[in-house]
Amino acid sequence: MTSHEIKFTKLFINGEFVDSISGHTFETIDPRTEQVLANIAEGRKEDIDMAVSVAREAFDNGPWPRLPGEGRRKCLLKLADLIDENVDELATLEVIDGGKQFASVKYLELANTSETFRYFAGAADKIRGATLKMSSSMQAYTLREPIGVVGHIIPWNAPSLMFAMKVAPALAAGCTMVIKPSENTPLSALFLAHLSKQAGIPDGVINVVPGFGKTAGAAISSHMDIDAVSFTGSTIVGRTVMQAAAESNLKPVALELGGKSPYMVFDDADIDKAVEFAVIGNLTNKGEMCIAGTRVFVQEGIHDIFVEKLEAIMKSWPSGDPFDVATRHGPQNNKRQYEKVLSCIEKGIKEGATLVTGGKPFGEKGYYIEPTLFTNVKDDMTIAKEEIFGPVISVFKFKTVEEVIKRANATKYGLASGIMTKNIDIANTVSRSIRAGAVWINCYVAIDRDAPHGGYKMSGFGREQGLEALDHYLQLKTVATPIYDSPWL
Repeated sequence: MTSHEIKFTKLFINGEFVDSISGHTFETIDPRTEQVLANIAEGRKEDIDMAVSVAREAFDNGPWPRLPGEGRRKCLLKLADLIDENVDELATLEVIDGGKQFASVKYLELANTSETFRYFAGAADKIRGATLKMSSSMQAYTLREPIGVVGHIIPWNAPSLMFAMKVAPALAAGCTMVIKPSENTPLSALFLAHLSKQAGIPDGVINVVPGFGKTAGAAISSHMDIDAVSFTGSTIVGRTVMQAAAESNLKPVALELGGKSPYMVFDDADIDKAVEFAVIGNLTNKGEMCIAGTRVFVQEGIHDIFVEKLEAIMKSWPSGDPFDVATRHGPQNNKRQYEKVLSCIEKGIKEGATLVTGGKPFGEKGYYIEPTLFTNVKDDMTIAKEEIFGPVISVFKFKTVEEVIKRANATKYGLASGIMTKNIDIANTVSRSIRAGAVWINCYVAIDRDAPHGGYKMSGFGREQGLEALDHYLQLKTVATPIYDSPWL
């Protein structure tokens, strides 16, 4: 597919597509061809101010927070149905705007996107408080109320799914919101905004303002009339978001940040399964996953055969046009990321790691990089410490359980981890010892809408997915009254 009609390129504010106040636009690029797809209205501080004002009015005086939960549930279910009905359009947008594989995004990510809306639709009419036993002269109960206007800052690696992971629980809670999609992948968020209006979500509840982090993103983080922020992206930017929130109105922040996850393969593991999950955990979505298990620790007894099998798969990994159903590996999302990945590969070679396969661009155009495998990687090398966010796997050899636990935890990140073993004692010991928000035993990328997802340490805090995701969008209020006929009064 070489061309596609782009239907929505303007800001979505108060239920309408509008130009930015400044009139400025920016280009969104097809990573397959490096050609301009469309010129997108560029939101800046004044556009964020307008969107927040609209969202505030919708929250303070509009119907959405006051609807019975079943009313919000019906709208979320309708939106889920509309996503399914428009799945080919959304999948196409994700391919041409982000380089994602058409079949994967259609049948996996977008299926999860619609099901995430259905999951939180089911929660919308089940938000409850509690009855409290206070002193003998008092009675009390708690209310869980929507926190207000929420700012969502969405990354470029899974635009539709991340939209759902943030927007669905906020809608279920009764919040209104301003959403800033990545400047690299604005198209799917604008299309989802269009579908939200068709689903019956009132004007002003969802507002989408594409733009850049230093302008639109900063305006969201520091805005005095935004009550909470949810951000997914790099640790460096996450720190900036948190600082801006603290310096404005102390709004709560949920951060899902970087990762350098350990994937630990023990001598007794099923080697073929271990290799399969190493590939899934690192080459899915061209390696553009914060949860990627890029530090592959393999016990010395099976190290060599593991590397041999992994190399063979990576050399034959189907790469090319993401619209081809046989393709498993397309272009990196954008030029900046493409150059970063190649720079990391160069550092790996320069610092003494062994390049087993890959390591080069391929194709005559587009941001394509070969799946890349390093061995003899030392823990202090750049490729061992820094998040690469690309198709680069580093293999490390280890001897004992105690050793691999220590080395796996020797990172500033703590988002995910994997353990491959048939020994229940090893699985239990290691899973209790790893400091990460997720531990996957004999599997990898076990993300589900019912499983809370988030990090330890510099991978952030707060949880998305699961009913725990609602907590960020709800305030807890205690209401107490005296019992006037109490003998103690």
